[in-house]
This record gives sequence, structure tokens and C-alpha cells, in this order.
Amino acid sequence: MVTKPIHRRRRPRRVAADPRQNGIVGLIAAGAILVLATAWSYSGTMLDLFTEWQRNEDYSAGQLVPLVVLVFLWVERKKLAQCALTPCWWAGIALLTLAQLGRAFGLLFVFESAERYSLVLTVWALVVFVAGWQAVRRTIWILLFLLLMVPFPGQIHNSISGPLRQTATTGSVFLLEVFFSGIRREGHVIYIREHALGVLEACSGLRMLTAFIIVAAFIAYMVRRPRWQKAVVVGSSIPIAVLCNVLRIFITAILIVWAGSEVGEKFFHDFAGLVMMPVAVMIIFGELRLMDDLIVSESDSKAAVVSRTRPAPKRA
Repeated sequence: MVTKPIHRRRRPRRVAADPRQNGIVGLIAAGAILVLATAWSYSGTMLDLFTEWQRNEDYSAGQLVPLVVLVFLWVERKKLAQCALTPCWWAGIALLTLAQLGRAFGLLFVFESAERYSLVLTVWALVVFVAGWQAVRRTIWILLFLLLMVPFPGQIHNSISGPLRQTATTGSVFLLEVFFSGIRREGHVIYIREHALGVLEACSGLRMLTAFIIVAAFIAYMVRRPRWQKAVVVGSSIPIAVLCNVLRIFITAILIVWAGSEVGEKFFHDFAGLVMMPVAVMIIFGELRLMDDLIVSESDSKAAVVSRTRPAPKRA
């Protein structure tokens, strides 16, 4: 008799759960709870900020900042996935304490800007809490970009708006004197022939300035350039905004003289901003092209040296 060997079924081995994966899940859960708690705590501040964006045209571009931040995070998603989650509790607690002190100051002295900036600082604290310094270094420009969604405090607003208005008036008068004669200026009112054009506080160009800074920061983040070139692009948004505002007032004055006050005012209120934004973007890209033509990279210089030192081919 032949007996067949009995094969015993092997029980599948249980794979032990990876403690690192459990730690990541715990950090994500903790981060979600902190984000919800922050949103609930700052709901009044965020609602007030949204109302300010809708009411004040000078800072209406601030509502684009959260959307642009989401685009930045999507672009950096692969690099962020490689960052090790190493929470830094002491730095997170320090930032959160500083944020809440600023918030308390704003509540006690009715200083809205302190509450709004404390919201941004709280977001920074949450990133340090949950992700750690490696993720902070990866997203440092995105975190700084969040500051652009907060309107300037009243004193800074007044100190910027006045010189911008003065510069807009002086620059537009200079251009008008090139093409027309008999230009007269009284304060912020420009008299051209029988027409009077007033450069009001709303015409100072602060709205254009805040919008152009956001656009320039977006372009600087998306292009692949050295950091100093990105900084030049962002910094140049200020003179570009001033120049575009002067051009806007100049074109408005010409339309008032040639086509009447109604056409000029319609252009100024309805189409001026839409026209100046593409002009500013073209100037920024022209600036990038100019830097390409004027600055020789290290790799290009090495290639030029190699080509010069390479011996010429012999003739047969």
C-alpha cells in the first residue's frame, strides 16, 4: 500500500503594521483636527477679511491669494511627498503663542490687522507642528505669499497711497505736456484745455500695485530662474504698477479731450484695469528676456571656453 503524504495548509503570516505608516496617519488626523479648530476659531476674522476684499477695491486681488496657494501646493506635490514628517513641537508652540498674543492685542485695541496677521502666523505654526522644518523650507515662499492676502494696516496704507497719488499726478502731467500745450495743474487736478481731470485717492494706483505684486510673485514662482532673478521680478512689480497707473491716467485724459468725458470715464472705470494687466505681464516677460540676453550663465561660459580651446579640424 502506498500512502500519500499529507500536506498541511500553511497559515498566512500576518504582516505587522508599519509603525511609520501609523505615525503618518496619526499626523494627518492631528493636522486635520488642528485645521478645523483654526477655521472655527478664526471664522469671524476670515469672514471680515472676505468682506474687506469685496468692499475695498484696493485689496480685491487678495481673494486670489488662497487660490494661487492651492496651485503652488499642487505644483510642489511630488516634492512635498518626499519630505519627512518630523514635527517640531517647541517651534510650533512658540509660533502659535506669538500668533495668539498678536490676536489678543488686536482684540483688546481693536486692531484688525493684528488679528489677520495672526491668522497667517497660525497657519505657519500648524505647518511646523505637523510637518516640521523640511516641509517649511520647501514651502517657505508659499507661506510668505500668504501675507499678500492681508490688506495693509491703516498707517501703512496712508503712507503708501499719498506718494503713489502724487507720483501718478506728476507723471501723467509730464506725459500730457509732451503732446499738449497749456497743461495746468492745481494740486491733484489736471486742467487740459477746457477739461478738468481729478486724480482722486482711488486713482492712486494702490489697487494696481497690490494686484501686480501678486501677479509678479506668481510668475516668479512658476518660472525656473535663480532666486535673485525671481526677487528682481517681484521687486520690479512696484515701478511697473506706477508706470501702468500713469499710462492709465494719460490715456484717460486723451480720451476725455478727443472723445468726451463720458467715454474717458467709462474707460477709466470699466476697461483700464483689464488693459493694464496684460501690459504689466508683457513688461515682466520682457524683463525676463532682457536678463537672458544680458546675463551669461556659468554653463554657457564653460561651453564657450571649451569651444575656443578646442583645436580646429585639419584640412585634408
